[in-house]
Amino acid sequence: MSTTPANFPPTGASDETLGALLATATRDLSSLVRSEIELAKAEVKVDVKNGVMGGAMFGAAGFLGVLAIILLSIAAAYGLVAAGLHPGWAFLLVAVVYLVVAGILAFVGKTAVSKVGPPERTIRTSKETAAFLRSPRTGDAPTNTV
Repeated sequence: MSTTPANFPPTGASDETLGALLATATRDLSSLVRSEIELAKAEVKVDVKNGVMGGAMFGAAGFLGVLAIILLSIAAAYGLVAAGLHPGWAFLLVAVVYLVVAGILAFVGKTAVSKVGPPERTIRTSKETAAFLRSPRTGDAPTNTV
């Protein structure tokens, strides 16, 4: 039993020229690319919407966290007042504790930033690439003119 259909080649296919087939293929490929671009736009639109929503939620959480820290600071100061400390000294003590923590964080941040240096490997490989591109293409070692 034969596996080829009875009407192979398709009716009318022999009448089409190579140019017509190429035009059809180009049109179909163009349509496919446009469809893929539209699909990508739709997916990105949903992702951007979710990203904006997540960013807004993080912003709101940060704002509420700051408010909570303020209220906890006031509560700590009033706790010191309840322990017998004058209110002025209690609030000053809480502020000094925050300033000490801020100073420690600033010191740690400064030491971390001072460890940052130039990208030495990238600079070295860039110089090697530039030297290679300036050298003759004979396979000789590049001369160091930099």
